[in-house]
Amino acid sequence: MKGIILAGGTGSRVYPSTKTVSKQLLPIYDKPTIYYPLSTLIKLGIKDIMIITSAQVYDPLLRLFNQTDKPRPYLGINFTLKVQMSPAGIAEALIIAEAWQGDDDVCLILGDNVFTGIRKPELNSNKACVVSYKVSNPSDYGVIELECKNDELKVVSIEEKPDPPASNLAVTGIYFYDNTAGKRARNLKPSKRNELEITDLNKSYLQDNVLGHNSLDSSYAWFDTGSPDEMFAASMYVKSIQDRTNTMIGCIEGESWLQGNITEKEFKKIVEKMPSCSYKTNVAMSYFWD
Repeated sequence: MKGIILAGGTGSRVYPSTKTVSKQLLPIYDKPTIYYPLSTLIKLGIKDIMIITSAQVYDPLLRLFNQTDKPRPYLGINFTLKVQMSPAGIAEALIIAEAWQGDDDVCLILGDNVFTGIRKPELNSNKACVVSYKVSNPSDYGVIELECKNDELKVVSIEEKPDPPASNLAVTGIYFYDNTAGKRARNLKPSKRNELEITDLNKSYLQDNVLGHNSLDSSYAWFDTGSPDEMFAASMYVKSIQDRTNTMIGCIEGESWLQGNITEKEFKKIVEKMPSCSYKTNVAMSYFWD
């Protein structure tokens, strides 16, 4: 399975912070926002990752992930960066990545979504899978409706920002697709806002009866950090958990080491090169180094 991080968009909801800096490079507590979706993909065992971004952020991301000079893949990850010329909907990411994806399954994650845990679904007879989370404001998201069929919960509908909503199950910003995703996205009609909607892509799988579903329970956390309030809430959550447990959330170096992508020696060398900062201190404390 390959991974895609969609890190484009204008970040208008957190303006003026995004006037000169991409939303995905703004901090959630002690690290850039994009570290969180990247760490999620690493936890899923994904090593081939495409980051789709704007021209404004292309060079900073090259530097962030040490892609300007790479004798070997940084963190054991094969990064590919692509520019999205203008925001044209989440589903466009599957078109941009179609040739790169090839015959592999793919996990698409939004660059401003924070997860504290996720499971890789077994697609089996399904060709796609959405992940839901119970929320108090479902009308702000895509919403799925489930029905029990043959002792199994099945998705029977999916609607974008419905009023009233059919359930309180919001579709989170992580999606799993087979290799038909790009072709399906190319067959979508642009919405009224002239975008290729991810909900319409998911509906195409649902109409073919091949859309699966996983639900995250309350032992997991999910933040869609597209607004200042959500960025603040996510930062406070990350700080609280890290302070209480001496573990890191969103540490791409640590997750790469745990996955075996880099050796302990390489991990320590990366951390030792960091300047004195709270991130370096937190990494050292979390991984129990002297």
